Amino acid sequence: MPNNFKLSCVLFDLDGTLVDTAPDLFACLNESLKKHGFPVVSDAQLKPFISYGAVVLVEECLKDKASAEEKAGVVETLLNIYEQNIVRYSVFFDGMLDVLDRIEGQGLKWGIVTNKRQRFTNPLISALNLTNRAACVVSGDTTPNPKPHTDPMLEACKRAQVSVNECVYIGDAKHDIKAGRNAKMKTLVALYGYLSPGDKPEEWGADGLISSPQQLSTWITSILCH
Repeated sequence: MPNNFKLSCVLFDLDGTLVDTAPDLFACLNESLKKHGFPVVSDAQLKPFISYGAVVLVEECLKDKASAEEKAGVVETLLNIYEQNIVRYSVFFDGMLDVLDRIEGQGLKWGIVTNKRQRFTNPLISALNLTNRAACVVSGDTTPNPKPHTDPMLEACKRAQVSVNECVYIGDAKHDIKAGRNAKMKTLVALYGYLSPGDKPEEWGADGLISSPQQLSTWITSILCH
């Protein structure tokens, strides 16, 4: 890491990085599957696909077991159920609240850049009491293009009133790292997130690999103490 790097803002992906939303998503997915007459699925087989949204999640779940119309129906039901049950089981990853406290205590800003749509992001952020703490919250439909496009990253910097070259973005999917890199931010992979066995995060070109939120605190401290 260059010695002249100045860190002003830490930006987080939401699902699989800042918050463990998988329990709610899977509970709602299985409720939707049952409503449409399909068997429920196990969390483990689908967790790697959470970062890619409900359509991909249902596609991976049903594949050749259902028609396109049936899959669309499952997706619609899933989203409607999820909107009403967005924080039954979702929790911060262990140690993440301490990380946010430490970031704020060091005089840094932090924000969220997610591909989750605003109709789900905003209620979730509100329920977790983060609305007034985050310097910015950018959802998948806040800008014309979601990640891996740079639009959300640049919008986040604009809202947080920081320069892109003073930001680090942490996410658990390849498109997160691509978006951050293309925007000229520093990037970190959240290895504790929703990675699949076939992922090779060491080849994504990130500036670091973080195995826990606590390790993120160590990385931030090391940068500030340069």
